[in-house]
Amino acid sequence: MLTILGHPGNLGMSWIDNSHHRCLYYCDIMNCEDRALVFRCEDAWLYGILSLPRQLSSRGVLIAVGGPQYRVGSHRQFTLLARHLAANGSPVLRFDFRGMGDSEGSARTFEHVEDDLRCAIDTFLAEVPSLNELVILGLCDAASAALFYAYQDLRVTGLVLLNPWIRTNEGVAKVYLKHYYSKRLLQSDFWHKIGSGKFDYVAAVHSLWRTVGAAVAGKYLTGTSLKGKNLEKTCSLAPLPERMFEGLRRFQGRVLLIISGNDLTAQEFLDLVNGSVEWQKLLTSPQVSHLNLPEANHTFSRREWRDQVGAWTQDWIHSW
Repeated sequence: MLTILGHPGNLGMSWIDNSHHRCLYYCDIMNCEDRALVFRCEDAWLYGILSLPRQLSSRGVLIAVGGPQYRVGSHRQFTLLARHLAANGSPVLRFDFRGMGDSEGSARTFEHVEDDLRCAIDTFLAEVPSLNELVILGLCDAASAALFYAYQDLRVTGLVLLNPWIRTNEGVAKVYLKHYYSKRLLQSDFWHKIGSGKFDYVAAVHSLWRTVGAAVAGKYLTGTSLKGKNLEKTCSLAPLPERMFEGLRRFQGRVLLIISGNDLTAQEFLDLVNGSVEWQKLLTSPQVSHLNLPEANHTFSRREWRDQVGAWTQDWIHSW
């Protein structure tokens, strides 16, 4: 018995198959099928969407969602990306971490989602028996979470890291001084506010002073102090840049790094790399590919940016 949820159109038709208790979405133009999944992670039910091509490949893509978002993503970017990759031959699973979107359980930060990722991968491979390896794709702190997890799971052979989150107090202060305040001086609305008498000099000075203080309060660490140590035991103690460095150093698969030019999070990551010989050496290894979108913002919100990320990811996945 079928219950109609939509109607035929440019995007296809969706319905519930009551005999199998799963929701199907057939993308007529995209040449793929969306299937709703429910799976357990400890004592919580997690919800996801599996996008399947007509011809299944042996390498899938798991989309990890960062920040306070769920599996659709900002401006539907993960939905559209998943369907694009599936239409070009790659099975894709996107899901909600515990406590986010439709999934049960208590919300948690990107530093505590390893069990969620492992359960999602178990389910993904069980649902698509043709898979023997997969790529994790993450934006912002989901990219950081992927680095924490990937080296522990041999089934993960690739990572797509979009504008990785590597935030420290001194790091964000430096990037604001270097990239935000310098641009602000060139903006006409800034000088208009001053000319109109609406500029709050006291608040501005205090803000700038706090930023300068944070910038000079400490230095970035490169990750070398974690070499040879147990990353899991030091996870809550070491600075974020160190933990990310060590996760990437231990990962033996391939990496695609995509960076936006108009994004302070991306700039903070690049400033860290540019100031660290260890990071530079790691990112220039043969296993790492690095691409830039100079005009793009943090979430690749324009269609041309989103499409470019999809095309680059697709080409990279099929290149090895």
